[in-house]
Amino acid sequence: REAWLARVADDWRTARLDAADAALCAYAEKLSREPAAMREADLAPLRAAGLNDRAIHDAVQVIAYFNYINRVADALHVEPEP
Repeated sequence: REAWLARVADDWRTARLDAADAALCAYAEKLSREPAAMREADLAPLRAAGLNDRAIHDAVQVIAYFNYINRVADALHVEPEP
């Protein structure tokens, strides 16, 4: 389990994720790196992996909050915990 978690942290693409988790990671990566480039079509892989609108909404909230809190920490020069 530790090795798998390390692979996810290093590069989610190498971690043998199921379809839903891989789709969520791809979506989170794009939303985090290119938020202005998000399109309706970006939801298709999530829906194809079985996520409904509620699950997608929840995922977007978590992704957005994670990005927000990281920016706050960066702005205040908060050192990450080990």
